[in-house]
Amino acid sequence: RAFYEYNSMHTEPWDGPAGIVLTDGRHAACALDRNGLRPARYVITRDRHITLASEIGIWDYTPEDVVAKGRVQPGQILAVDTATGRLLEPEDIDGLLKDRQPYRHWLARHAERLTPRLAGEPLCRDCLPPKRLAIYQKLFGVTYEECDQILRPLASAGQEAVGSMGDDTPLPVLSQRPRSLYDNFRQQFAQVTNPPIDPLRESIVMSLETCLGPERNLFEESPEHAQRLIIDSPVLTGDVFHQLVERPEPHYRSVRIDLNRPASQPLREAVEEIAEEAARAVAQGAVIVVLSDRDIDRDKLPVHALLATGAVHHRLIEAGTRCRANIVVETATARDPHHFAVLLGYGATAVYPYLAYESLQGMVRSGEITGDGTAQITENYRKGIAKGLFKITSKMGISTIASYRGAQLFEIVGLHEEVVDLCFKDTVSRVQGIDFQDLQEDTMKLARRAWNPRAAIDQGGYLKYIHGGEYHAYNPDVVQALHDAVTSGDYAKWRRFAQLVNERPPTVLRDMLELREDTEPVPIEEVEPVEDIVRRFDSAAMSLGALSPEAHETLAQAMNRLGGRSNSGEGGEDPARYGTDKVSKIKQIASGRFGVTPHYLVNAEVLQIKIAQGAKPGEGGQLPGHKVNEMIARLRYSNPGVPMISPPPHHDIYSIEDLAQLIFDLKQVNPEALVSVKLVSEAGVGTIAAGVAKAYADLITIAGYDGGTGASPLTSVKYAGSPWELGLTETHQALRANDLRDKVRLQTDGGLKTGMDVVKAAILGAESFGFGTAPMIAMGCKYLRICHLNNCATGVATQNQVLRMKHFIGKVEMVMNYFRFVAQETRELMARLGVRRLEELIGRTDLLRVREGQTPRQRRLDLSPILSDGGVSPDKPQYCVEPHNTPFDKGELAERMVRDMLPAIEAKTGGEFSYEIRNVNRSIGARVSGEIARRHGNYGMSDAPLVVRLRGTAGQSFGVWNAGGLHLYLEGDANDYVGKGMAAGKIVVRPPEGSDFASHETTIIGNTCLYGATGGKLFAAGLAGERFGVRNSGAVAVVEGVGEHGCEYMTGGAIVVLGDTGLNFGAGMTGGLAFVLDLDERFVDRYNHELIDIHRVDPEAMAAHSAYLRELLAEFVAETGSARGREVLEDFAGFLPRFWLVKPKAAALESLIDELLRRAA
Repeated sequence: RAFYEYNSMHTEPWDGPAGIVLTDGRHAACALDRNGLRPARYVITRDRHITLASEIGIWDYTPEDVVAKGRVQPGQILAVDTATGRLLEPEDIDGLLKDRQPYRHWLARHAERLTPRLAGEPLCRDCLPPKRLAIYQKLFGVTYEECDQILRPLASAGQEAVGSMGDDTPLPVLSQRPRSLYDNFRQQFAQVTNPPIDPLRESIVMSLETCLGPERNLFEESPEHAQRLIIDSPVLTGDVFHQLVERPEPHYRSVRIDLNRPASQPLREAVEEIAEEAARAVAQGAVIVVLSDRDIDRDKLPVHALLATGAVHHRLIEAGTRCRANIVVETATARDPHHFAVLLGYGATAVYPYLAYESLQGMVRSGEITGDGTAQITENYRKGIAKGLFKITSKMGISTIASYRGAQLFEIVGLHEEVVDLCFKDTVSRVQGIDFQDLQEDTMKLARRAWNPRAAIDQGGYLKYIHGGEYHAYNPDVVQALHDAVTSGDYAKWRRFAQLVNERPPTVLRDMLELREDTEPVPIEEVEPVEDIVRRFDSAAMSLGALSPEAHETLAQAMNRLGGRSNSGEGGEDPARYGTDKVSKIKQIASGRFGVTPHYLVNAEVLQIKIAQGAKPGEGGQLPGHKVNEMIARLRYSNPGVPMISPPPHHDIYSIEDLAQLIFDLKQVNPEALVSVKLVSEAGVGTIAAGVAKAYADLITIAGYDGGTGASPLTSVKYAGSPWELGLTETHQALRANDLRDKVRLQTDGGLKTGMDVVKAAILGAESFGFGTAPMIAMGCKYLRICHLNNCATGVATQNQVLRMKHFIGKVEMVMNYFRFVAQETRELMARLGVRRLEELIGRTDLLRVREGQTPRQRRLDLSPILSDGGVSPDKPQYCVEPHNTPFDKGELAERMVRDMLPAIEAKTGGEFSYEIRNVNRSIGARVSGEIARRHGNYGMSDAPLVVRLRGTAGQSFGVWNAGGLHLYLEGDANDYVGKGMAAGKIVVRPPEGSDFASHETTIIGNTCLYGATGGKLFAAGLAGERFGVRNSGAVAVVEGVGEHGCEYMTGGAIVVLGDTGLNFGAGMTGGLAFVLDLDERFVDRYNHELIDIHRVDPEAMAAHSAYLRELLAEFVAETGSARGREVLEDFAGFLPRFWLVKPKAAALESLIDELLRRAA
């Protein structure tokens, strides 16, 4: 531990995902990332060969030649010394490293942790009097709304504020009001290329620990390398800040640079001056550079802390002295998690948010915040910011703040290149906009108001509509106009609504584009009819849970009658709706896999994989517990009243290859459906989309940041994702440049409202269009932004029976009127442009021109990246012409199995079949399960099973989407995702005949098995990999050991582990139970204590539980012949006290078995 702690002071953790095979000429080694996000399986044979790869089965061996099989585990290194022939296991390597130097002694002598000197620290030392506080708040843009909606939840509960409905305010560059500089920075996030990390359930890998002091040569080791100050978080309290800047040692010498500069000094000059001051100070030996805007003055203007931080950071890099110094920012500008993230992302080591503390003190003084004293408020605030920072870093796949610091993981939307080049060098910024003069003018406006004692603090209006505040695209006039149009069916009233939207103040980038007026029109009678255009419309994914059943079904009926498609969202769908006009033609597969069964998947025209959501990319969905009633719990295979949280990553998509596998899984279970992948606009999304097309997706959706949401942290709604106009154009041109555009359909969604939006989106490359918020408003929603509270006043977004019965007024015809009006307006605009069919619009950017801006910053926008053709030849296709993007892998074995078994499926007679299998045979069982589910549902063939016996090594996704009536027996090994999404049936994996190795020491199945399973049984005579049983909702399994994060997010079923588990077992587990055999008594330190508790199995007090366990073990031994299982069964009374029963804290011990039997029935 001391070795790793010592080295972590000068290097950043490796988050992966990656498994690297390397050599120095003597040693051959494999290192796996610390989160275990890639598989690495190995086989050792009697002739002393070791074969290691990301899959098992890449080489053929006879079973009797195999000495051992295993896997490299998270953060481990496995090596072979070719000079001595010695196999170096991870513990051997640790032993070699830890003894090289006296690391523990060096740390004890030189490293020092800074902690508050007082047990209960107040919010501020010498707190500002109310009038002085008001000046600070006005000068730095603090509003009543921010205090109430952002700061108060952070201070009261240590939680980020949650909101709903998305962001409908103008981009800062388009706004006519002074906006925070931080608002121009859009957080980047991982999608497809690597996964976001789960900061809630995998918090063991997350850290905000921060080191201060000079960084030293990585290739040297000395006692001085341990000379570092350590703080638990970059969010400083007043006491720790003062300890830091008052250090007497020369190697922690600090210098303070005032950010308040003469009002007459040009802002650019002031920024450059600050950067030079910092560079000189560091050259003269300063180690802690404090940038402070605290000393405000009537004759001075504060330089924004972010400008100063970025400029100093880059100036020190240019001088070659960046690693000698730390930047500590004492600022009034940092108040919510995004503010801190941007400062840290541009080089700040730590931040002291003094005005946030002062504002909270003012709220305590006024009685707006009550509680246990200011010390607790300080702790809550820092805890809330910490959670927000974890969420922001984890959505990029980064688990420690050290890896995020200085990484500049943002896209700038709306800053001029002169600002970017000086302060934020090399950050993606595509559209220009606000320059130094604009920023200085904004500060001057705030200063005039700040020093005017009669001017009150601004009310706000940035989060919710306030009359006289920031413009909102869904303001009351717009909402009412839409209601009037759809309820009356009067197209004249629609024109009034469309005028309000199409002629609004510039709010999004497309508002700065207008249609050309000099084209030759065509008669509208020659334009394709409304009935054809509406087929290109989808209602966006909104789950049954987020929406009331009435609203969800109304949307589906409207879209089906129109010939469009509705999207189920991620909450499953009632099978009673299948085959009726209430079915959702688009079925979504999200990271939580709620309700995803083979029957669900075959009842779809489109299967949509939601990689990310526009309003909160990089995060999972969330449904508050008060919206989870009996029906919602039944459809999601969960428990009523328990919050439903989807993991941020799909645990079967850690790379583009993994996405290709999931697409293949879906095409196997439902070959007739199109597979769609939903991405969110960000810089580089075109490259990702090209990869998605090469992974054989049929449809790609590019969502904008302004899409809606039923519940999301406000900082995600406001600061993540980019405008779809940028992402759509980039994707369209990238697909054309790579000769892929004719193979995939391209859709956009996010804030679409009118036919004008449709026409502009088509011109920028879209051929279909998703609508979410507008159809909700058409059903009666008043845009009150209370979806997450379950008290929607219109019955649209609530599960409250009374509100739904009394206040839901939505009719199918209202939704149909909306879409018909959009289509009719689209036709009119097409006729004006001289276009007869919508295909003729796609990619025709010559039909748009840039509108004259209303403000200097708007006029400085450069929208050429949106209108560019990317240099692609005009004769390349502009839209999809292929009916399907057919995979290269034809699944020959799966097709053979279907031919063999189809008569038995149709006649429901069952049967037994045998095949040889290799690791190139992927998703085996899915094709058969799809045919079963299409005819008999999930469970209809359970009493006439097909028994399939296989020998060899199964490829990825063995038994995926397994339906009732399919029993798969494998003699050999399997790779990742065994039993993923299985609904019923049985999967049995056992070692080959003739194997000499001990099965309970040997990995037999891969990672992420039983992901999202809702039923069935899995027996594996060997070890499973990482994340076994993640999101298991009902499957029963017995294995002989599991890796890290076992049973994560489990909501139902039973898991028996006859051996070791990895760390973090049962994180987020809210249902089901597990039995763990703990022979070395280490399980207490390996399970996650947050939501589960453990009990020794008492044969008398827990007779039903022990009988259930014994029955499962007997079936396991009978099916697998497991030696470990037989040993336990033969001495069951002796082994029983060594079992732990694991259950959710909220579940009653007595009811666990009854609940399992009830669900199984």
